[in-house]
This record gives sequence, structure tokens and C-alpha cells, in this order.
Amino acid sequence: MARYVLGRLVSLLFVLVAVSVIAFLLMHAVPGGPFDVTERRLPEATRLAQLRKYGLDGPLWEQYLRYMSHAVRGDFGVPFQSPTETVTGLIARAWPVTIKIGVPTILLAFTLGTLLGVVSALRQNTWLDYAVTFTATLGLVVPNFVIALWLVLLFSVRFDWLPPGGWGEPKHYVLPVLAYALAPTALVARYTRASLLEAMRADYVRTARAKGLGERRVLSAHIVRNSLIPFVTILLPEIPNILTGSIFIEAAFRIPGLGRFFVTSTSSRDYPMILALVLLVATLWGITYLLTDLLYTVLDPRIRLSGGAAR
Repeated sequence: MARYVLGRLVSLLFVLVAVSVIAFLLMHAVPGGPFDVTERRLPEATRLAQLRKYGLDGPLWEQYLRYMSHAVRGDFGVPFQSPTETVTGLIARAWPVTIKIGVPTILLAFTLGTLLGVVSALRQNTWLDYAVTFTATLGLVVPNFVIALWLVLLFSVRFDWLPPGGWGEPKHYVLPVLAYALAPTALVARYTRASLLEAMRADYVRTARAKGLGERRVLSAHIVRNSLIPFVTILLPEIPNILTGSIFIEAAFRIPGLGRFFVTSTSSRDYPMILALVLLVATLWGITYLLTDLLYTVLDPRIRLSGGAAR
């Protein structure tokens, strides 16, 4: 196990290097630079001075090596859109806000989605199953910013129960979490239902019932346990997406989180911020897939980890 984890962590380092190279080349391939997209065009002498100040006047390979040599020491530079603070400081200020929305979103989505999926599978082809399936489909196809607008119109404008936006009080969490959780709840419900139905039709379930095991024992020991493997594979990677924020939700409810920097950094050609955010997301994805593989061994003892793969 330790050898496997170490191997995966080493491979993650190579992935991060590859991701950083690709992101670096792509952002420099886009026409324009960080000092060409301002509201007023800077004088040429001022623009060149800014490029020299941030080390952007050298060849690309030199810029990349300089950036990565600082990044490995935890210095990701200064964001062009907020030059009074560091990239690390900006992320440290904005990311906790996003996490405070993301964690309850994950808990609500996975708890409610699993419950709906189990009920739908156990009541297959009934009105309850159709209602859950319809709601899950609606949650997947309707964008979350549309859901946010509906919630504001209903709970803020129509009934005046909750504030339409803002940050700092517990009541500000309710509408963003509801709007953000609908799509992952729908996804969890659909995959839970599909995994359970597939497990319920398996030969080992029929064998367990033929041996005289009670339905509750069959459900807990055979159906649910074996249906969790595809569930974990597909749904666990949703966590990094949620924890890194949504530009639409944060903009709709005026939340000062990390999500909006994914868009503003790209539009303003904020190279240090773009690379830092890309590396952050890539790291979260790599760790999530490592945890997914480790969970396989807990859910299915037949799976063993050896070298760099699960088998």
C-alpha cells in the first residue's frame, strides 16, 4: 500500500509538470498580454517597464523556469489584477469562502442524492421513481445560474424570507447552497439508481436470496456494497469541481470566493494567477483519484493495489 501511494504521488508530480507546461504555452499563445487588455492602452515605455518588472520580457523557456523555480518554494508570484498582495495570499483569502459554500453543498448533494437514488431504485417504475428521475433530469439540464434566479425570485422577492445576496451571516448560505447543490444531487441520484439496479440484477444477489438470506441482509451486504464502486468512480471527482467554486453562483449571490478568479484571471491575462489555479485544480484531481483507488480496496477486498495500478 505504501509503495503504491508513493508511486502515485511521484506520478502526480510529473502530471503537474506536464499540466504547467501545457497551461503556460496555451496562455502565452492567446493574442495580447496582461498589459494590452487594460481599459486604456498604456504608453509603450510604461508597458515595456511593466514587462521587465514582472520578468515577461525574456524568452518563454526562461519565464517558465523562473516561475517554476519560485513555485516549488511556495512563491506563485503577484497577481496582476491585485498587485498589492501575492497569489498565495489572494487564494488564501478567497478559497475559504468557496469552501464554506462547497462543503455543505457536497454534504447535501451526496446525502439527498443517495437517498433519492436508493428510493427510486427500490420503487422502480412507480410514480416515486418517475418523480425522482424527472427531478434529477431537470437538475442536470437547467443551468445553476437559472436555478439561482428562480430561488431569488421565490424566496427573496416573492416571500422575502432570505437575502438575495451578500456574505457574512448564516442566512447568506442557504440560497447559494441550494442552487449549487441541485446539479450534483441530480447526478448522485441518477448514478445511485443505476448502480443499485445493476447490482440488484446480478447473479450473486439471486444466489444470496436462494440461500434464504433476508432482504435487508441482501440489500446491505450485497447490493449496496457492490454498487458503491461505480458510484465512487464517477461521483468522487465531483468534489474538486465543487470545492473550487462556480463563477455563476458566486456572481449571482455576490460571494467573494475563488470561482470568479477563474474567469477574471483569463480575461485579464493574469499569468501567475492562471498557473496557480490550474495547478491547484490539477492537484485536487490527482489526490481525489488517489483516494478513489484507495477506497476500492475498502469496498471490494478482491482489489489489490500493486505498483502503480489497482487490480
